[in-house]
Amino acid sequence: MPSQFRIPQARLDGAYGALMTRIATRMWGKVPDNAYVLWHNKPVLKAVFGFEQKVGKWSALDPHLTTYAEMASAGVIGCSWCLDFGYFMAHTKGLDEAKVREVPRWRESDVFTDLERDVMAYAEAMTVTPPEVTDEMVADLDRQLGHAAVVELTMMVAVENERSRFNSAMGLASQGFSDVCELPLAEAGTISR
Repeated sequence: MPSQFRIPQARLDGAYGALMTRIATRMWGKVPDNAYVLWHNKPVLKAVFGFEQKVGKWSALDPHLTTYAEMASAGVIGCSWCLDFGYFMAHTKGLDEAKVREVPRWRESDVFTDLERDVMAYAEAMTVTPPEVTDEMVADLDRQLGHAAVVELTMMVAVENERSRFNSAMGLASQGFSDVCELPLAEAGTISR
């Protein structure tokens, strides 16, 4: 059991455990560490994975913008597991890995468009406590993306907050999904607004 787990790693047993292991291995090459934690409460596990399947079907927001928003939020929280998995998922979706790698330091990078920067600034503003979202941010994104995409962006950042905060609180760290060095994390104290 990895030392980062704050509660014991559960053994994925029974028919459901075997099915989950087989599906996770086929999709991601291994079982995500958060599954071993969630296994301690199967109703929560089933609800989370059921919801995640539904989230995966949302399509009003460009997948690049979704990825940038999720990773910017995970960076503020400091969830190395989420950044690692996010980079892996971007790779499997065929997104521009060079850009994805720059998300934790997007303010210093010159690879992003103004819209991408607006999305990441919004994700960070939603993630800090208390949230620092302004009317102007929402109006600007709504003008550029439309109502449906702004609603989806907002919910995706909220979902990533749930993921990142759960994983961080449970002590989960980068699991090595990506085959590159761990991405540097954005630090909440260095966010300039």
